[in-house]
Amino acid sequence: MSSENALTELRLTTRAEHDRIESILRLAEPMSLARYAAIMVGLDTFLRAWEPRVHAALPERLQPWFRARRRGGFASADVEWLRAVGGVTAPPPAAAAIASIPLGELAEVLGSLYVIEGAAPDGRAVAPRLKSTLGLAQGRGASYFHGFGGETGVMWNGFRVLAALEIGESSRSTVRACHSARRTLGVLIELFAPLAPSLPPPPPAPPVAQVIAPALLIAFGGGSDDATHLDLPVDAPDGDDATLIELPLAAERAGDDTLVDLG
Repeated sequence: MSSENALTELRLTTRAEHDRIESILRLAEPMSLARYAAIMVGLDTFLRAWEPRVHAALPERLQPWFRARRRGGFASADVEWLRAVGGVTAPPPAAAAIASIPLGELAEVLGSLYVIEGAAPDGRAVAPRLKSTLGLAQGRGASYFHGFGGETGVMWNGFRVLAALEIGESSRSTVRACHSARRTLGVLIELFAPLAPSLPPPPPAPPVAQVIAPALLIAFGGGSDDATHLDLPVDAPDGDDATLIELPLAAERAGDDTLVDLG
């Protein structure tokens, strides 16, 4: 397995989770300021817990590299601006699941980083929409999605090179990176689940036809081909004589090996 295949595996194995989180956040759609604030509070909550874990898990030689590209400060600044200037607040989501992201090995750290680093270039496409629809900009509530500006694409390519070299050709490392990436996305899906669009109610179930076995048809239908109902004996209360229940036949008589529909 080549190092480039490792990145391909990361992309393929996280496709379903990527699609799910995109369908929840719907960043390409117009949104209210309140919804945007809820997204930023969620991102700030995640990054406040995730970034220190990643920094501590990286080998010392890579910690300066990571410090230079952390974006948690941008998210915190946006949340503070939205509260102080925009007058918008949102409750932080439960963050306990963040501790479940596996970061014990370098491959796992890189798999988790793949999720956040890979979202940065897409975030730059969100920034112009925030400016045109909500009047937000860098330093005015939209610093996180502005990111590092024109350097964002270069930084993403640099991460890809680093990840490919560090994961290498080990299938074991690739599997661990993919598992950590999927778990990272799973945590984000859990955090933002309250923002998911409401699903339409399921269509009403079609009525289920009542059926009767051929043995009952033979026993109580009188054996006539033109029978229109069945007389079924039922025990009567208080020891009275047995009564009969008439069941109308709405369908044609069936053969010996079929059931009969009852209206």
